[in-house]
Amino acid sequence: MRRLAWAVALFGVGGAAMPVQTTTAFAAEAKRKPPYFASIAPTRARMRSGPGRTYPSTWVYIRADLPVKVVDLYKEWRKIEDPGGTSGWMLGTMVSDRRTAVVQGGIAEMRDKAGFGAKVVWRAEPGVIGRISECGSGWCRFDVKGQAGFVEASHLWGVASDEVIP
Repeated sequence: MRRLAWAVALFGVGGAAMPVQTTTAFAAEAKRKPPYFASIAPTRARMRSGPGRTYPSTWVYIRADLPVKVVDLYKEWRKIEDPGGTSGWMLGTMVSDRRTAVVQGGIAEMRDKAGFGAKVVWRAEPGVIGRISECGSGWCRFDVKGQAGFVEASHLWGVASDEVIP
C-alpha cells in the first residue's frame, strides 16, 4: 500500500493585492447561511483580524484546497475557521465552494467501496488533504491527486459525519 503524505503549511506575514469578485457573485453566495464547509481557493491567501483590508494579517495560508468552515459573513468578507481552530476574516474571493477535507486523528483507510468490508486500496496519513464527493451514511469519496477511495467521514475534517453530498 502506498502512503500519502502532505503537511499543511501556515505562515504569519503581511500584505499583497487581492483579486476582485463581482457583486453578483457575492450576492449569490450571501444567500448561503453559515456555518458551512468550503476551501481556500488560491495557493496564497491572507487571513485578517477583521473584515477589511485595513485590519492586520494574522496568517497567510500557502495551500490551495485547505478546508475551512465559514462561520460568518460581512459584505464581501467571510469569517472562517481552519482545521486547527484558528479563526479570522478572509476576502470572499479567497474562499471556494470546492469541497475538500483533511485527514485527522490516525491513518485513514481508503476503500474501494463505502463500508468496512470493502478492500483497502490506499492509506492516508493525518494532514493529507483531498477533494470529497459522494458523501452519505458516514462515508465520503476522498480523492488525493487521483488516488481515490472511500473514507469514514469521522476521520475527516471538512465534512459533517451525517452530511450527504450527492
